[in-house]
Amino acid sequence: MTPLLKMVQRLLIPSIVIATIFTLGGCAYGTSGKAAKAEKFQFVFPEPPDDPRFVYERTIKTSADVQPFTDTDKFRLAFTGEKRSGEGFAKPYGVAVHHGRLFVGDTVRRVVMVFDLPEQKFFMIGDKEEDGVGKLYKPMGLDVDNKGNLYVLDATAKQVVIYDRDGNFLRNVGNPNDISRPAGLGVDREGTRLYAVDIGGSSTDNHRVVVYDALSGKRLPDIGKRGKEKGEFNLPRDAVVAQDGSIYIVDGGNFRVQKFSSDGKFVSTWGSIGRQGGQFSRPKEAAIDKDGNVYVVDTAFGNFQIFNSEGALLLAIGNRSNTDGPARYSLPSGIAVDDDGRIYMVDQFFRKVDVFRPFILDSEEGYYAGSAISATIEEPQPSTAGAE
Repeated sequence: MTPLLKMVQRLLIPSIVIATIFTLGGCAYGTSGKAAKAEKFQFVFPEPPDDPRFVYERTIKTSADVQPFTDTDKFRLAFTGEKRSGEGFAKPYGVAVHHGRLFVGDTVRRVVMVFDLPEQKFFMIGDKEEDGVGKLYKPMGLDVDNKGNLYVLDATAKQVVIYDRDGNFLRNVGNPNDISRPAGLGVDREGTRLYAVDIGGSSTDNHRVVVYDALSGKRLPDIGKRGKEKGEFNLPRDAVVAQDGSIYIVDGGNFRVQKFSSDGKFVSTWGSIGRQGGQFSRPKEAAIDKDGNVYVVDTAFGNFQIFNSEGALLLAIGNRSNTDGPARYSLPSGIAVDDDGRIYMVDQFFRKVDVFRPFILDSEEGYYAGSAISATIEEPQPSTAGAE
């Protein structure tokens, strides 16, 4: 080897080693070693250098987003020049989910639109009347029990309408005189207790939660009254029930969340008006996951905040925006969390549902496992320089 070649070798080897160290070091942030996987996603939450917990998965706007797209369909569209279309939202509001079957209430179409992602099918509930019952007029609060039975608080009929998982009408619960201004709805996991939120208004003191026996329809003692003290409400918006029976109420006009025991006794509260994390500006609907974490939508912030059962802020996802896009919201309303951890977030203005999945869950896992839908999910696009 010539002296010149030896000198070049001495100069290059340290540079290569240093470059390799920087390359490997750039593949990890925090201590989890998850960055190599996270780098292929444009939308992970929280953003680096924090360890990712959720990833944007997809957006649902029409029935075409869950129904299969066959070779025949592709040929027809190519031949006719048409665009793929389906049944879309007019004004979505409330949402519930059971094992990958998504229920979205549309207050303008006056139906609950059902998107079954694992089975790749779509249908509607409440558009037909069976023997004078079962028709919806203004679906607001939605929830499901462990069996997938659907509970809908109809703001016009002022009753809770109950269907089985396939949309077959079961029964009505409640008297129209019970509730002044229906808003959100919660049901316990066993389907035995219903919590219908009466938002009230300036002309009434009925700011409360009306409680029913879901099986007999009997009205039980209400929770709360109008006020600002602990256990009282000002424009309450929604109710969610944890697996242990604890009830969380979004107290919109008091800018807080209140927690009650299963027998309706006040336990704790958190939140205040403000613009900082953990505060609220216009809180709306809420959801709860299997671990007891509470998800609260804030329409003014254009996001949802995740709290543990004691009210400690864990994470916020989303931004207010005038342009549509993943995790961008102009008028967010409903939210639901499936038992596999997937989050479903509704935006009324953009007429969509954004889906987020836990970062540790692959796209083909959870309730999509073994189903045809896993092959059709569009993964988030790789990050690019300058992407917002």
